[in-house]
Amino acid sequence: MPPRARTLLLPLAAATLLVASTIFLFAATGARWRPADTGLPVPAADFSSAVESADSKTATAAKELSFLDENGRPDDPSSSSAAARCDPSRAAIRVFMYDLPPEFHFGLLGWVPPPAGGAVWPDVGRGAAPRYPGGLNQQHSIEYWLTLDLLSSSSPPCGAAIRVADSRDADVVFVPFFASLSYNRHSRAVPPEKVSRDKALQEQLVRYLMEQPEWKRSGGANHVIVAHHPNSLLHARSVLFPAVFVLSDFGRYHPRVASLEKDVIAPYKHMAKTFLNDSAGFDDRPTLLYFRGAIYRKEGGNIRQELYYMLKDKKDVYFAFGSVQDHGASKASQGMHSSKFCLNIAGDTPSSNRLFDAIVSHCVPVIISEDIELPYEDALDYSKFSIFVRSSDAVKKGYLMRLIRGVSKHQWIRMWKRLKEVDKHFEYQYPSQKDDAVQMIWQALARKVPAIRLKAHRSRRFSRYDRGGK
Repeated sequence: MPPRARTLLLPLAAATLLVASTIFLFAATGARWRPADTGLPVPAADFSSAVESADSKTATAAKELSFLDENGRPDDPSSSSAAARCDPSRAAIRVFMYDLPPEFHFGLLGWVPPPAGGAVWPDVGRGAAPRYPGGLNQQHSIEYWLTLDLLSSSSPPCGAAIRVADSRDADVVFVPFFASLSYNRHSRAVPPEKVSRDKALQEQLVRYLMEQPEWKRSGGANHVIVAHHPNSLLHARSVLFPAVFVLSDFGRYHPRVASLEKDVIAPYKHMAKTFLNDSAGFDDRPTLLYFRGAIYRKEGGNIRQELYYMLKDKKDVYFAFGSVQDHGASKASQGMHSSKFCLNIAGDTPSSNRLFDAIVSHCVPVIISEDIELPYEDALDYSKFSIFVRSSDAVKKGYLMRLIRGVSKHQWIRMWKRLKEVDKHFEYQYPSQKDDAVQMIWQALARKVPAIRLKAHRSRRFSRYDRGGK
């Protein structure tokens, strides 16, 4: 063969060898390839062995975890009742709960532990859960419902959270202090007390937490504290701020203490009646726009006064003073259910229970507040069932009524139907049910876990060297 021909064949042979090697490599590794300009689906890879391996690891890890039954005792996996226990691998979040003395939680409801046995918790599995007081106390009762849910989390119906016995197995550490109830009942010192019971409990709580190895390990970053009443935890919040707070809004919190990045917004417990199988549609609601509540408010609530004088004499508008003392909750429930739109105006704080009363009454909320933060808004699009209005626009002459009257019947029905789909997310109940308020809060907390872990891991970067380690 002439030298020139050999010279031409050598690159061709090399190229052929390269293509063959590439094909062999793809075949050997099980790679799937698709040209970028085709619409062909990528053949599914066989991950069955990997899944089986992962499942076996998960099952092994689950067996090694220690969980608590409804009485707070370590669960025995060999017991006859173990088969009816909830599967921890299916829980969205694993929670360790401190066994605080009863005066921090159910003792505030008058519960007294039995004289023998030293029980910290009521036996909720046998229906012994103390009842929460009625009236306006209920709207901030969130810590009560979360605590009940944890106490029964090992038994069906299984929810988003499960209680673990070892804090090292937990995603978060729950602090069962009924802060809102403590504020509502004991925020004023009663002679001969020099310090109110509420403040004393907060001081005791701070000392307790600072001594716990769980707090020391994370600096409190993985702790969850419910302080739903805007004035609850007033004396301790500036010390406990590394924890995740469950709040109604941020109106009375310094940005360094609470923020949407760190904390979770929870809905109020609504006071209005829940309407099941609601058929009261557009033509069955004679009132166009409804508001009943306190007219004269301080701080950011001055806009209520302005809107009252602008709207009180408008046709098809009900705008009146009302309070809980004159059967306000019952009257508001009836009024909202007979109205197409319900005003939610900022009061002393950006949020109010009125929004959640409107949602369960299937009355389209008209939200007038730039500072309001809404529960689980990362998972729920409120614009699908609410109307948002800037405060500066709401007080413009004629603006609000033109906006409301401009909503067509078709648009209203679409929002009304969506309200009937989402109202379950705002129901507090025991036992909790799928996607109710209790489960949604746990899921919101579960979404905070990656950020909590990131913060904890970053804080440990130089910890070995700071301790003089190698």
